[in-house]
Order: sequence, then C-alpha cells, then structure tokens
Amino acid sequence: MYTWESISGPGSIDDLVADAHAAGYPDVTVRRIHDWIAKGLLDQPRLRTRRRGSDKAEHSATQRRLLLLLDKRQQVAHLSALAQVPLAMWLWWDGYVPTRQAQRASATWVGRGRRNQEVAREGALGLLEQVGHQLATPTARARFVRLITELGNGKALTVRGRAELLDAVRDVMEPDTVFAASGLVRALGPAQAPMTVETVVDRVEALSIALSRTLDGKVDAALLERAKAVHRASMADYLAQRGGLAAEAGQLADLFREPSLQEQFDQAGRQLLFVLGMHLIQYG
Repeated sequence: MYTWESISGPGSIDDLVADAHAAGYPDVTVRRIHDWIAKGLLDQPRLRTRRRGSDKAEHSATQRRLLLLLDKRQQVAHLSALAQVPLAMWLWWDGYVPTRQAQRASATWVGRGRRNQEVAREGALGLLEQVGHQLATPTARARFVRLITELGNGKALTVRGRAELLDAVRDVMEPDTVFAASGLVRALGPAQAPMTVETVVDRVEALSIALSRTLDGKVDAALLERAKAVHRASMADYLAQRGGLAAEAGQLADLFREPSLQEQFDQAGRQLLFVLGMHLIQYG
C-alpha cells in the first residue's frame, strides 16, 4: 500500500499524480492539482532552473504527503471544507505548510456566496446549541440564528446592530419567563471563564470582524503569523487548565474534552478566525 512513508523526497507535478494513483485515487489529474494550488490546498512548487531551459517545478516531500491526506478526506468533504486540512497543519505544526498557502486556504474555507452562507449558518446553529436556554422561544432562536448568520456572511456590525445582537443573545440565553423576575444573570461554564451574554456577543463580534477582513482580502501574512502566535500561546494555557475547566463546566463540560483528530481539523478555520478577530479588536 502506498503511504506517507513511501514518499522520500520532493517531486514534480507528474510525481504527485503518480503518488495519488498509487495510493488508490485515480481521479487526480494535473488540472486538479493546479486547482488545489490556486485554492491553497497545496503550495506553489519551487522553480528549478538549469543552464539550458528549465526542469519541471518541484513540490516538497511534505506537500506530496499532504496531497495523500487531501485525497483520503475528499470523499467526505467538498473543496472548501478540505481547505481546513492545510490550515490546521499550518496552525499547529511548523515546516509543513507555509503562510502564503495558509492565506489562500483560509480564504477558500470562508468562501463566498452560498459557501460563506453555509459556514455562517453552521456557526450560528452551533453557538445556539451551546448557549440557548431550553425555554427560549422559537422566535428568539430564529432571530438569533438570522442575525449571527448575517454577520458571518460579511454584514458589518454597527452600533445599532450590536445592540440588537445583544438583545437577541439575551433572549435565547436568559428568556424572560425564567430570568425577568429574578434579576439573575446566566453564566455558563467554569467560574474562571464563564460564558455570559456579553462574552457571547464579544465572540460573535470577533468572528464578524475577522470574516469581513478575510472576505475583503485584507489579511496579510504578517497578520496571520501574529494570530498563529496568539493561538499557540492561548492553547498552551488552555491545555494546562483543561482538566479543571471541564470539572467546573456543568452542561458545557463536553466543550473541554480532548477533541478527536477529525474535530481538530474541522475546528481549525473557526479557531483561527476567532483569534484573528480578537487580535483585530485589540490592536486594529
């Protein structure tokens, strides 16, 4: 069986096609590889020159191995979702994916049009599942999902829009039938990092800002590198505290369990957007 270990060095685009065919993926063609390079799923090859003419450009051994991983996963994910594979590898490990490739992969994952709408709605529904109170009305839930989907689809968050978002989050987290008379404030999760109405709004605002900047093509390599450094530092702190956080998280304890490798890949894009957005809020 042709595996990662079968690849011992760099190769041309013809070698990449041969790798895929040997691994059992006959649909891979030169055209598909060029398309994946444009989308950031693979990196640009390194040009090689000689005295007369030129050799075919060369892809690194790590990129050849990445192609096999992409081929294995494409059966269960479309092109935009596949972009999270190189994005996750760039976010967590050095030496596999360069930042220039991560830029293209990030833009591909966010997407435009229908794809961006899907990503935004998935995020809104996931957040609702985390924070929504069981007695929140269907109307409040629908409004929550609509507003957050619109923001995730590139709509700017104005002062008036933020006030409306705050009201919508409060309606699903603290429905009047439960909280109006008591005057209590709902805080989910561990005491060290409670999730309140205000923190949920801050999180949505960060994601909205990062999405808008990405869609506008204004996330450069330097900004991405800063976001990666912040992410790695915050993850180191989080991992050191995860056990204690999970013990105190109550109904959100599942959020603090160790994710599977599949989940880590699936979360990479949103994690990067959140860190990027928080960085932009703080430093502009």
